Amino acid sequence: MERKFPKDFYWGGSVSSFQTEGARDEGGKGLCIYDVRPTNPEFTDWSVAIDAYHRYDEDIALMKEMGFNFYRFSICWSRIIPNGDDAVNEEGVKFYSDLIDKLIAAGIEPMITLVHFDMPYKLVKEHNGFASRFVVDCFERYARVCIERFGDRVKHWMSFNEQNLHGMMLRVSNAEKVPEGINPAKHLYQVNHNVFIAHAKAVRALREMQPDAKFCGMNAVTNFYPATNTPKNNLFAWQAYQYMNGFHADVFTYGKYPDYMVAYLENRGWMPIFEDEDEELLKYTVDYIAFSYYRSNTLTEGEFDYKRPYHEIVGEHTIKNPNLEANEWNWEIDAVGFRWTLNELANRSHLPVFVLENGIGWREDLDENGTVEDDYRIAYHRDHIREMKNAMIEEGVDCMGYVTWGPIDIPASMCDMSKRYGFVFVNRTNKDLRDLARIPKKSFKWVKKAFESNGEDLA
Repeated sequence: MERKFPKDFYWGGSVSSFQTEGARDEGGKGLCIYDVRPTNPEFTDWSVAIDAYHRYDEDIALMKEMGFNFYRFSICWSRIIPNGDDAVNEEGVKFYSDLIDKLIAAGIEPMITLVHFDMPYKLVKEHNGFASRFVVDCFERYARVCIERFGDRVKHWMSFNEQNLHGMMLRVSNAEKVPEGINPAKHLYQVNHNVFIAHAKAVRALREMQPDAKFCGMNAVTNFYPATNTPKNNLFAWQAYQYMNGFHADVFTYGKYPDYMVAYLENRGWMPIFEDEDEELLKYTVDYIAFSYYRSNTLTEGEFDYKRPYHEIVGEHTIKNPNLEANEWNWEIDAVGFRWTLNELANRSHLPVFVLENGIGWREDLDENGTVEDDYRIAYHRDHIREMKNAMIEEGVDCMGYVTWGPIDIPASMCDMSKRYGFVFVNRTNKDLRDLARIPKKSFKWVKKAFESNGEDLA
């Protein structure tokens, strides 16, 4: 067997609209939740980000130079349908249509994420986000508009970024108002169910409108190690993985709630309400399983009680792993855990898997030579690519590609420009926009070599 990546393997980067575009009030865009949601006063806001709305030609050229053949970006729903329930904004459609055409012209395959934690503010203010089935229907219409306008050129689609997070926090569903008299956990899992239905409606739309295109389900996957080798600690870590990661992967793959999750929810009185067509809708399954991976976690011994949702209990039992190094934000570096995750998802789903986010955040600024010597980033990606190759060659994992997060610096998800992931430095801070110049880091040359060699030259 040839120990090489497939010739059609994807190499590239992922971003979100609100972390890149800026142009808050331009192009007919409506008000979105990120325009009004407060940020940490020490950080920045989303009004400019890295101004990709005006500078994407430059960014595409940099991606092409790095050897990218794939780029996953999200669409800002408010650019397409400004209030979520009103007329299509043709100027917004043109912006994304032009972006897609220029990516393809550069030899870069585009992938669309329909929702990356973002939505029109009107749907949040008046309907409490995905707590409302009206918003689910609005999302289906938005998905169909995007498929109609871009589906002739875009062959890879996903509904929700890191969809399993919708079962852990209401913020990403923009459904943070818990109705009076409703148990907060029951509300959380009902919202999570509504997101499942929105996802399934988008899959159905793609099957009807562009049957040759592919749709994935995407999770943020963190594997768990038991802190001690006791049977109880091992069981707790296994349960945590099923609830936090397996639940959504199983629904994406098999089109129904897995038995362990039905038992978990019914035992606590948290089983969501299924409307008439929900069971049939969930049967619209995916073509492959996509995921983000940054780190692993270690858990002390614990139990899942009947009062709090699973993510709260997992958070209380997470401790530092003494065997792993970590970055400033305590995200532990674990390339072998990445290999474990690739194997687990492939064996669980019997589908191809696709790495849609991987990378390491670091606090950086230009040095006296006007660059960034980010050897730690080179080491991180080198080790993860090697372990991905091991999973593919040694264990037979069918992996479609390796896509990095934020390949050109962007504000991190909490709007902090200090936490950088890119191979290209963007010259701004949280409070000073400077000139927004794009400046290659040391890792730029390394990733160019790695990607252009199809993962063969990692030295």
